[in-house]
Amino acid sequence: MEFSFVLLEWFKEHGRDLPWRQTRDPYAIWLSEIILQQTQVKQGWDYWERFVRHWPTVDDLAAATEDEVLREWQGLGYYSRARNLHFAAKQIVELGHFPNTLEGIKALKGVGDYTAAAIGSFAFDIPAAVVDGNVYRVLSRHFGIDTPINTTEGKKVFAALAQELLPSSGEEGLGVEGVSTSSTYNQAIMDFGAIQCTPQSPDCMACPLMESCEAFRSGKVTELPVKLKTLKVKERHLVYVYIRCKGHVAIHRRGAGDIWQGLWEPYLVDEVPVGAILLRQNVKHVLTHRILMADFYLWEVEQRPQLPDDYVWIKESELDDYAKPRLIEILIESICS
Repeated sequence: MEFSFVLLEWFKEHGRDLPWRQTRDPYAIWLSEIILQQTQVKQGWDYWERFVRHWPTVDDLAAATEDEVLREWQGLGYYSRARNLHFAAKQIVELGHFPNTLEGIKALKGVGDYTAAAIGSFAFDIPAAVVDGNVYRVLSRHFGIDTPINTTEGKKVFAALAQELLPSSGEEGLGVEGVSTSSTYNQAIMDFGAIQCTPQSPDCMACPLMESCEAFRSGKVTELPVKLKTLKVKERHLVYVYIRCKGHVAIHRRGAGDIWQGLWEPYLVDEVPVGAILLRQNVKHVLTHRILMADFYLWEVEQRPQLPDDYVWIKESELDDYAKPRLIEILIESICS
């Protein structure tokens, strides 16, 4: 257990002081884990505080409308996380308590193996190893494992190794007083990957695991972990027209099955109306699976034009009350610039 011991000793000095680590409340911990899925800590921190302040309990969150939740989530991206969060809050309320087993936690909408292990470990002292991007990197480098992390075999290999390395709470001299050793270790290895064994330019010469690190010994630090490239990024061009009519604007809500499901946007067109003024052109917005290029027009009219049935007219002063994708926020900023 030398590897685990070194990480725990490192963590005592270098571990991050994060607010959701100062509580055992599963609701607060679950919130943090969902927000931090594909979001950096420095960005997610403010959102976590905002959600906890706005909805202090899971009952409060479950009682909110989807629009309210999406509005608070605005700017974080991957909006399915917000919809899943809201749905899971209702699951928890219906259950009558926060589930305290891995199986129960994984039954929540939007919760996979990693998130369940993290919540179970941090909130309920369940001895389950977490395996996120930081853990993959630390383990693959230290033990010299070149099995691709995004394959079925790779996931099995790393999950088994991570669980094997998880120290038990009874091991003398390990852990932090009042917190289970497995919980502390999970936090330690994630922080080690985020701070010490970083994706780019890791500080190998100051690493306490340098002498036993296979990647450092073999000069393969930059080559590990291995990930197969399977994603093809497509480009799509969008043309939006911001229609203003006597203090009102036209918007519509994205439908089910869409990456922006439940969010609002201005008039999306194939052909620009006569009289519309170009404000922004070829605004680039990068998503995981595609690159969006958007043009943005302002069209001021005296009478409301005929639009598809799913468009509604709202007061322009109330536009901020509607949750919008980050791209739309950027475009609408053109109106005020």
